[in-house]
Amino acid sequence: MPAPTRRVMLVGSSGGHLAQLCALESWYSEHEATFVTFRTPDALSRLEGEQVAWAYHPTTRNLKNLVRNAGLAARLIWRERPDVIVSTGAGVALPFFVLGRLFGAVTVYVEVIDRLDTTTMTGRLCRPFSTVFCVQWPEQEKLYKGAVNIGRLM
Repeated sequence: MPAPTRRVMLVGSSGGHLAQLCALESWYSEHEATFVTFRTPDALSRLEGEQVAWAYHPTTRNLKNLVRNAGLAARLIWRERPDVIVSTGAGVALPFFVLGRLFGAVTVYVEVIDRLDTTTMTGRLCRPFSTVFCVQWPEQEKLYKGAVNIGRLM
């Protein structure tokens, strides 16, 4: 019996974060997927034909864009009503996780593949709002107790 179609929101910065989200294509292609990322050349190329909402950047220590992305998150989550929000970071993820949980969405954070010896700021900030917190390496399990090791996405 096929799995039910879900509304999925994939949230992440462009570049490597987006590449890791795109590695989930075999899963998200079976659902109604909306991407949220930055309008950059790699994102425009990778997401051609996908439903995309463009987030505001830069996000690192930028209060104005945090507020703007929180407004974007509120509008998109209200309109799309995602069942699941998945993110690989970075800063754009936080408002989507906070508001996603308030709206009852399952939130799945996947820690980036390239950080093995320290936690990321976004990982630390999103973890309390994560229904499931995933890592890609055994070394990351030591940094995030109780995380689920899903193996490498790429």
